[in-house]
Amino acid sequence: MTIAERLQSVLVAGAAAAGLGAGLLLPVSDALGHVVLPALVLMVAAVFVQMDASRIRETRNGGPVVAASLVLNFVFTPLLAWALGAGLLGGAPDLRIGLLLLLVTPCTDWYLVFTAVARGHTGIAAALLPVNLVLQLLLLPVYVLLLGGPATFVDAGTLVESVLLVLAVPLLLALGARWGATRLRGPEWRDRVLVGPAGHLVLPLLYVAVFAMFAWQARTVADNGGELLALLPPLAVFFVVAPLAAWGASRLLRLPGDQRVTLIMTTTARNSPIALAIAVAAFPDRPLIAVALVVGPLIELPILALLSQVVRVRDRLSVAT
Repeated sequence: MTIAERLQSVLVAGAAAAGLGAGLLLPVSDALGHVVLPALVLMVAAVFVQMDASRIRETRNGGPVVAASLVLNFVFTPLLAWALGAGLLGGAPDLRIGLLLLLVTPCTDWYLVFTAVARGHTGIAAALLPVNLVLQLLLLPVYVLLLGGPATFVDAGTLVESVLLVLAVPLLLALGARWGATRLRGPEWRDRVLVGPAGHLVLPLLYVAVFAMFAWQARTVADNGGELLALLPPLAVFFVVAPLAAWGASRLLRLPGDQRVTLIMTTTARNSPIALAIAVAAFPDRPLIAVALVVGPLIELPILALLSQVVRVRDRLSVAT
């Protein structure tokens, strides 16, 4: 894991710990509760501003890996998430919904970094981002309502409104900003003035949201700390099964080494910031769901860093032999 990756994991954990301390020691919970959703919506918009929809054309260069990615991310993974929740979190409905939200949303940002580190096909990886985004926008309410079962306790209208708020609205704003900047001054100016600064805003906004959420729900975290540990077994199973399934699919399809790496990384990386935004909007009276989603990146980032090294070493050995 690089120094930057270690620092990111430490800062997420530090924001959570600082927020927890502030919420328990200071009367700030009510005020900071109004900060969480705006910070997350702005963060999602900043993520979307960086996405270039024209990259979708590159998916034509990797038909088998794209098809395998769609099946693994939008069929296999939701069924695996349902099985893990039902089998290991059946008595904790809020944690079960939090796990489902985390696992059914494939990553649309940081997995590119780990794909590049592992020497995967970054062109196809980038082209998959808008595809993954649109499909999770359309399918996430379906997954929650069908796979969440009685634990969901939310009507379809509320869930769809929440998804539109935290995904569709920022997406439209981002597309409008990109189009306007391109028409006004051209793509180079757009990338320098809009896209570049947006990339530097994502992590600070995530830290602000995590701090505010833990301060807002400090008592909930303190009272349910033991329950949050129950997330570790299903997450551990997922982060073993998902890359193995992708590796098996890549072997079956006889994918080139760089495409195999891309398939493994896109199948393993999850979109915890977007899942967190949806949880806050759709389940405002069930804070443990949102709190559970913060556990995801604390575990995921070190695993992705380790996986990128393991996959790269494996490819080197296969080339050498």
